[in-house]
Formats: sequence, C-alpha cells, structure tokens
Amino acid sequence: MLDLKGKIAFVAGAGSVGPGWGNGKATAVLLARQGAQVFATDLKEAAANETRALIEKEGGVCAVQQCNMTDAGEVRAAVDACVKRFGRIDILVNNCGGSAAGDPVSMSEEVWDAQLDLNLKTAFMGCKFVLPVMEKQGRGAIVNVSSIASIRTPKGVSYIAYNASKGAVNALTRQLAIELAPHGFTTAAIAPGLVETPLTDFGLKS
Repeated sequence: MLDLKGKIAFVAGAGSVGPGWGNGKATAVLLARQGAQVFATDLKEAAANETRALIEKEGGVCAVQQCNMTDAGEVRAAVDACVKRFGRIDILVNNCGGSAAGDPVSMSEEVWDAQLDLNLKTAFMGCKFVLPVMEKQGRGAIVNVSSIASIRTPKGVSYIAYNASKGAVNALTRQLAIELAPHGFTTAAIAPGLVETPLTDFGLKS
C-alpha cells in the first residue's frame, strides 16, 4: 500500500455503470484507502455518489461532481471545484472509456467518433485542465487507463475504434512522460486485461 496521506486525487469516471465494481470505482476506493482525498467525477452523478458512499463508510473523504469529460466547460468547472474544495490536485486518473464492436466497414462514422471521444478525448481534456494546476504546484502524477487491446487483439473480435483509441492513449502518455518528467511529473498508462465489470459481457448472460 502506498502512503497517500495529504494527497488529492481527481478520478474521472469514478462511478460504475451497474451493480458491482468498475475500474473507476475500485481505483477511487483504493486511493482513499491509501490516504488520499478523492474528487470523483462521472457522467452519472448517482454512480459517483455510490463510490463516495463506499469511501465515506470506510472513513475516507470524497467529493463528487457530475461531469461529461468530453465537454471542455464541464471539465474546467470540475477541476475548479476540486481546487476550491481541496486546494490542489496531486493525482489525475483518466479512467473514462468503453468499447463498441465493429470493423471499418460495419462501424458507423458516428460510433467511431464517439469511441475516440470517450476513450481518448477524455484523457486529453483531463490533462488539459489539470496540468496547469499541477504546474503551479511543481509536481503531480497522471495515470491514463489504457487497455491490453492497445497492443494485442484477440482473434475473431473486432473493436477497431476501441483498439485504435487506446493505442492513441499510449502515445499521448509517452509524449507527456517525455515532456513532463524533467519538471517533476510522473506520467503512466496502465493496460488492464479482460476484467469482469458491469460494463463487460462475457456471453454468460441469458
């Protein structure tokens, strides 16, 4: 366990789309268990409030704000609210994401655009508005949630937009790491494998 006492963590996509544990909910709760105070955003405020309830039940501190992380105005407002409440942001977790099946022929242009917005633009927006806060502090840590699908594709399954967008998240992370490391920042991408969450259907449902 890390010692994150006194640290403020901004977790984007901190709710879960259904009962159980999603990656964002688990990340927010774990950060709180390690001592961080959490600012949780989600497209659905009720989902973020479920995460807050878990954190507060264990004695942690969590604030919540509804936020569409593809919308610049909403992201700016959420970051401002976090700074107003806690005074700083030490950790940014860009967790928003989801997958839609399809290949270049079958997938509509609208789905392609939506996938890039959800999986890539959200990470860009988080960095865009949190980095100026961290730069004033002189340090910070950014964690972008990628996927094993960014580097390896299962046979017989086509998630062309998801795979491409998560590959772009890796490239975004590398570029940020190179640019920010000399200034005291840590930037990393994590690439989970197949995880059973409320967002995942393993074909087991009737």
